[in-house]
Amino acid sequence: MDITPADSTPLKLALVVASNREGRFAPVVAAWFRARLAERADFTVDVVDLADVDLPVLTHHPDDAASAELAKVSPVLAAADAFVVLTPEYNHSFPAPLKSLVDWHYTEWRAKPVGFVSYGGISGGLRAVEQLRQVFAELHAVTVRDTVSFHNAHGDFDEDGSHKDPTGPDAAAKTMLDQIAWWAHALRDAKSVRPYGA
Repeated sequence: MDITPADSTPLKLALVVASNREGRFAPVVAAWFRARLAERADFTVDVVDLADVDLPVLTHHPDDAASAELAKVSPVLAAADAFVVLTPEYNHSFPAPLKSLVDWHYTEWRAKPVGFVSYGGISGGLRAVEQLRQVFAELHAVTVRDTVSFHNAHGDFDEDGSHKDPTGPDAAAKTMLDQIAWWAHALRDAKSVRPYGA
């Protein structure tokens, strides 16, 4: 049976790095995940690093400064076929800059899959992910079931940024990316035939 998608060009994946905190651990986890992505030919990747964006409080009419910051990220989100949000957990939730990014956009997320890579202490960021699932459901995005989660993440990586025992995380990343690819192809093909009605 031929299951080749109608459009077999590589999927555009936007990797959103959600932490902008000074001294953040996000670059270590992001570098690890980007290495997993580099092994796949079915994705091209653009990174939206919230440490490089200063989105203001949400308003109906962004001023020039807000428009300049949005110009850094909105086209990337709009062009993406899928997303992976890489997030820590702060106080049982996700970082405020991520909520700001999400809230400044709407159609950019619609009818696209979202996966999660999370990290933190004992929970591994999973409480942040569960809250994000509700947020993205409101935006008509499709969150994939499987995630990549690093519990007590600082102890998982060596000084070079390599994971000390990559077998589990590598398998989790493959499963999640396979699910994202399936949904992204299915939704991209469907939208090419019929616009998504929301």
